[in-house]
Formats: sequence, C-alpha cells, structure tokens
Amino acid sequence: MAKGKGQRIRASRPGGGGRIDMRAQVQRLQEQMAATQAALGEETVTATAGGGAIAVVMTGEQRVQSIRIDPEILNPEDVELLQDLVVAAVNEAVEKSQALQAERMSALTGGLGSLGGLGGLLG
Repeated sequence: MAKGKGQRIRASRPGGGGRIDMRAQVQRLQEQMAATQAALGEETVTATAGGGAIAVVMTGEQRVQSIRIDPEILNPEDVELLQDLVVAAVNEAVEKSQALQAERMSALTGGLGSLGGLGGLLG
C-alpha cells in the first residue's frame, strides 16, 4: 500500500465540541423562539380606519381579538363604506401584527450567522 493511501486525516477542532455546542445553541434558540411565539399570543396591536371610527385589536399571532365600530358611522344606506373601513382596519392590523412578530423573532435570529449558515433555515 502506498504511503498515506487509505488513511483518514482527522482535523482537530478547538475545544473538540463544535457539534455539541451548535446543537446546544440550536436547542436554546428553539426554546427562545417557542417562548417568543407564546408571548406574541399575549401581545396586541391596534389599527384604526375612518379617523378612528373602526378599531381592530389583533394579537401577535394574527388573531383578531376585537373590532369596535363607532355607532355614529352606521348608515344602512352606505353599508359599503362600513365594509371598506373594516377591511382597511383589519389589513392594517395584520401588517402591524406581522411587523411585531418579525421584530420579536429577529431579536432571536439576528445572531444565526454564527451557526454555519443555518440562519436561513430557522427564520
């Protein structure tokens, strides 16, 4: 057998526990993400339309918690206006809720560059 042929070369890692450290980091991140997701269910955003005549409260999980409609804008002759205002307020609430979720999650996933390119897989 030729010299060096068939032999494995093992690279040593500083500390020797690279995989274990990465697994621990990923597990901590998963736990933090689960806690953050649970907290988002408790946080709310409020969006309004029609100068405040319609208000929608939504959780960080994009669940509508309440819709308030000022009785003064109720007009049986103009139901379309009411519908448009409700849609506008709900859409704004969704956007605010998604922004809140992105903000909370980016606080966790911002440091994923140190996980060897796994950042794109988790966030």
